[in-house]
Amino acid sequence: MDRRQRLRDAHLYFVADRDGMTRALNGALAGGADLFQLRDKHASDDELVAAAQQASERCHAAGALFVLNDRPDLVAACGADGVHVGQDDMPVDRARAIVGDDAIVGLSTHSIQQAQAGCRTGADYIAVGPVHATPTKAGRPAIGVEPVKYAAAHVSVPWFAIGGIDAATVGEVVKAGARRIVVVRAIADADDRRPRRAPCGAP
Repeated sequence: MDRRQRLRDAHLYFVADRDGMTRALNGALAGGADLFQLRDKHASDDELVAAAQQASERCHAAGALFVLNDRPDLVAACGADGVHVGQDDMPVDRARAIVGDDAIVGLSTHSIQQAQAGCRTGADYIAVGPVHATPTKAGRPAIGVEPVKYAAAHVSVPWFAIGGIDAATVGEVVKAGARRIVVVRAIADADDRRPRRAPCGAP
C-alpha cells in the first residue's frame, strides 16, 4: 500500500520527542498507532538522525508511517516517509522540492482560514489545532472545535485534530467531526501506552 493510501487510512497519530519515543513508541505501535512524528527541537543533527533511523525501522516493521518534524533535509538520511512543517517553518512547496513527490508533507493549521489555505498548498495532510491549550505548544492559544467542524465539512485532504486530546476530550472532537487525531502526552506519559483506537475508528 502506498504512503498516501496508508495516510488516508490512518486514524491515530503519535508525536513525541526522543524521550517520549524511547518510553512509548513500541507500546503505541503495538496498540495500533498508524503514524509517528519525531519532534525534537533540542537534538543535534546527529542525535536526530540516529533516533529517527530507529523510529523508521520500528514504524515500518509495524506497518506505520514515520515523519520527521521540520527537517526535510534529513528525511532521506532517516528513512522517513515524509516531513511535517508548521506555519512558521519552511513552506510546503519548498519542503516538497526537497523530499520529493513520493514523500508525505504535512502542515499545521491554527484557524479556519489557515485550514482553508492549507488545502491549497499541496500538503498531503493538515493538522487542525490546538483544540485545547497544551504545554507542547506553549503560548499558542486554544482554537476550540469550530475549526474542527469546518474541516469536517470542507477539507478534502486527510486532516487530524490536535491539541490536548486524551481519553477525556476525544469524544468532543469526534462529535465535532474528527476521524483522525494526534496524541502526544496522553500516550507518552501514560502508564499503559497501548492506545485504544475505537473513538476515531469510524469511517
